[in-house]
Amino acid sequence: MNVDGNPTRTIWPATDGISVEIIDQTLLPHRYEIATLRKVDDAAHAIKAMLVRGAPLIGATAAYGIWLAMLADTSNAGLERAYAQLFATRPTAVNLRWALDRAKEALDPLSPNDRTDRARTLAAEICDEDVGINHAIGQAALPLIEKIAAKKPAGEPVNILTHCNAGWLATVDWGTATSPIYQAHDAGIPVHVWVDETRPRNQGFNLTAWELLNHGVPHTVIVDNAGGHLMQHGQVDLVFVGTDRTTASGDVCNKIGTYLKALAAHDNNVPFYVCLPSPTIDWTVHNGVNEIPIEERSGEEVTHIAGLDENGNVSTIQIPPAGSPAANPAFDVTPAKYVTGLVTERGICDASAEGLSELFPDRS
Repeated sequence: MNVDGNPTRTIWPATDGISVEIIDQTLLPHRYEIATLRKVDDAAHAIKAMLVRGAPLIGATAAYGIWLAMLADTSNAGLERAYAQLFATRPTAVNLRWALDRAKEALDPLSPNDRTDRARTLAAEICDEDVGINHAIGQAALPLIEKIAAKKPAGEPVNILTHCNAGWLATVDWGTATSPIYQAHDAGIPVHVWVDETRPRNQGFNLTAWELLNHGVPHTVIVDNAGGHLMQHGQVDLVFVGTDRTTASGDVCNKIGTYLKALAAHDNNVPFYVCLPSPTIDWTVHNGVNEIPIEERSGEEVTHIAGLDENGNVSTIQIPPAGSPAANPAFDVTPAKYVTGLVTERGICDASAEGLSELFPDRS
């Protein structure tokens, strides 16, 4: 995707051959800066502190973190330490475990002398695969937009609501929920995106709006509680969201507030689609509400907010009274019955064990 007209990914190996560069997403949308990861500690910090976020990008960063660890220590103990350190960073997105397991499986049989090069190659493979998967997700979902557009008066846009950031900033490129939007826009199909603010970290305001603006996609930012109202008044044609973990039965764990959007969509007969790369499916879990660990983040993310002050500086302010405690569950689970369909790189299926088995017979 584009930043100031330049095609850009979210993560890439630096030209020095011994470090990795990322977009520091904690500074967006007001400052665009590149951060350098030089050791596994840096990669772990980037994931935990959310310099990178989004299930696919977390997995890619973890893979590069293993490479950075191998630059320092290729022993079995070094590999085990790196795996444990990275795995402990965030509990909900399954791509983290998937990438680390894949790296460990690839490196375990090798001699220490061969591990560094293979770790770097594998991380690059995971990144390239993610780009291909996300493009394919967009191809699979594009007909949903085209079908609605065909029924609209000429020039009237298809109105799509998103929640959180499932854009290219959450992946290596293209995004999941935004991939069909970008492909429709690039094909000349009029689209307009309602961008949920997505409190408490404002990932809609800070990230989705920023990337849509940079790519020239028409959009409007809204508060989280406006989505149901817009659906009631026929101003939302469909909903696209991403996911951090989807169960083998089709339950969807995504950023907090997704469940409420699904309920509103269900009540107003608005199609609600979840766009997910297959590494985000956790085939070992069947009941999302009871089995998926929900990350509890610092209450300060709720009580404080950052933005530009009148002098153009980024400032953080406190919102509620000092001393009021805040709870901050980062995700919720949308039961499969409220999901119209799951959009994967292999196509669209029902949100059910049967639907997933049809697309992924090799995993069922």
